[in-house]
Amino acid sequence: MKAINRLLAACRYSWHGLRTTYRTEAAFRQEVYLAVVLIPLACWLEVSNAERALLILTVLLLPVVELLNTAIEAVVDLLSPEQHPLAKTAKDAGSAAVGIALVAMVAVWLVILLPKWL
Repeated sequence: MKAINRLLAACRYSWHGLRTTYRTEAAFRQEVYLAVVLIPLACWLEVSNAERALLILTVLLLPVVELLNTAIEAVVDLLSPEQHPLAKTAKDAGSAAVGIALVAMVAVWLVILLPKWL
C-alpha cells in the first residue's frame, strides 16, 4: 500500500509541475501546442515504426528539456535573486539545452521526411 501511495503522490507532483509550468511559461505552452500537432502528424505519416518513434520521441524531448530548464531557473532565482555570473551560467546552460533539443527535433524530422518528399 505504501508503494501505491508514493506512486499517487508522485503523479500529483508531476501533474502540479506540468500545470504550473503550462500556466507560467509561454515557451512550454508553445511546445505543447507543437506536440499536439506533430504527434498526430507523425502517426499519420507513412514512415516505419522506428522512424515514427524517433519523430515522436524528439517532439516529447523538447518539453521535457523545457521543464528541466524551468526548474533550473526557479532554483537559481530562489537561491540568488541578485545578478551573479554563476546564476547566468546556469540559466544560459538550461536555455542552450532547450535550443539543442529543438535543433535535434528539426534535424530528425528533416532527415526522415526530406528523402520521402524528394
